[in-house]
Amino acid sequence: MNAPLNIAMPVEASAAPKTYQLLIDGKHVESRDGRTLERSSPGHGFTVSRYAQAGEAEVEAAVQAAHNAFETGPWPRMKATERAAILLKAADLIEAQLEDIARLDALESGKPIAQARGEIGGAVDIWRYAAALARTLHGESYANLGDAMLGVVLREPIGVVSIITPWNFPFLIVSQKLPFALAAGCTAVVKPSEMTSASTFVLGDILMQAGLPNGVVNILAGLGGDVGAPMVSHPLVEMVSFTGSTRVGKMTMASAASSLKKVSMELGGKNGQIVFPDADLTAAADAAVFGGFFNAGECCNAGSRLIVHKAIADDFLLAVKALTAKVTVGDPLDDRTKVGAMISSDHLTKVAGYVTAAASDGSSVYSGGKQLASNAGQYLDPTIIRDVTEDMAIAREEVFGPVLSVLTFESIEKALHIANNTPYGLSAGVWSASIDTCMLVARNVRSGTVWVNTFMEGYPELPFGGYKQSGLGRELGKRAVEDYTEEKTIQFHRGQRTGWWVG
Repeated sequence: MNAPLNIAMPVEASAAPKTYQLLIDGKHVESRDGRTLERSSPGHGFTVSRYAQAGEAEVEAAVQAAHNAFETGPWPRMKATERAAILLKAADLIEAQLEDIARLDALESGKPIAQARGEIGGAVDIWRYAAALARTLHGESYANLGDAMLGVVLREPIGVVSIITPWNFPFLIVSQKLPFALAAGCTAVVKPSEMTSASTFVLGDILMQAGLPNGVVNILAGLGGDVGAPMVSHPLVEMVSFTGSTRVGKMTMASAASSLKKVSMELGGKNGQIVFPDADLTAAADAAVFGGFFNAGECCNAGSRLIVHKAIADDFLLAVKALTAKVTVGDPLDDRTKVGAMISSDHLTKVAGYVTAAASDGSSVYSGGKQLASNAGQYLDPTIIRDVTEDMAIAREEVFGPVLSVLTFESIEKALHIANNTPYGLSAGVWSASIDTCMLVARNVRSGTVWVNTFMEGYPELPFGGYKQSGLGRELGKRAVEDYTEEKTIQFHRGQRTGWWVG
């Protein structure tokens, strides 16, 4: 039996919780009714943050501020070079505060501090990429419509954008949305998860320091029903960008439909890594462990299904199990930790329930599967489940925890069938030394991203999003700014009118 985890209490545990006010129209304000939300560190068990809790009145004020900033403020009318300069300044300020922001995310989400540093560093790169795209946004011209006509197609910012982000990557995901909306000239109201809001409020302060005009970005902490829902349905909001569960995504889409808002959504995933016998099995085993247990499996593009050829399954799983045993689970603030705390006790119970149900359905727990005893926080042992069949919930539903389900195949056709036999289509991986095999799988898996002989790498230049119930639209990539624009056609006629309709 594993020894109980001994979690050291950080200095923050003996201090008063950090407090954060709402950001509306460039001002820090309390909620009108004085309500607050508190966040306890899932890895340590003490209250780490306290936020002013917004409601419909604050949503109204924030949307109105964003609307006014868009209609009469300087931001949409600035030169692209001026907007880019502010985004670059923000990137520099994020980089200067990287350690502090990473610590906030680690404390609030339970993710390992080393991982959090990598995420904030990646966010810096995204902000700089968005700044570059601000200067490349352009329209089209058509001088081939006849001597008397010139056609021009403009790209204009869409307007006020409601941005709603989840708890699993608090700073990284807002950075996959907000800088591109700003680069286009939009204004925004941002709602981070009520469990991990602190770093987004720090970002708001950074943007003000970088020179962003008042009202361009407004940040609200609150619950989904109180804040998220009115942000989606508000008549002055022109677009919604949402990342979260497929269940809430469907509700968001239905609400936005009433006013035909543009919606961009990155939702759930049930992503498979397909391993063939001719693969570099040492590399594939490491990627299987990484894909299954990175961020404690609380990751939309986690490689939660391992689809391995039956001829190598036993030996390959022995290697995966041996690597899993080396994964350090524990204190999120320890640089050696690979898997930190689960986001909440309720979520841990839900994930553990999937493991129990899978065993009841006939699968076997090959490794892990238990909550780890500790003096503080909530931790789950990384879990491998064998003998999984396609019809089991563990094979079809998004568990969102450190649980790796193993399915086997004997033909490439069966591997593809298993990979595609879910409601999701966010990402997938294929491992083989054969370029023909890799190409065939990559072309036939119904996923927005397919990694070939690697897994879960990302770059600002490459678009990210999913097929089927994994979402709508794409984030990142060279067209990321265009997603926050409308196209306008202007036709210029020269000389006397031609083609008279009457006489």
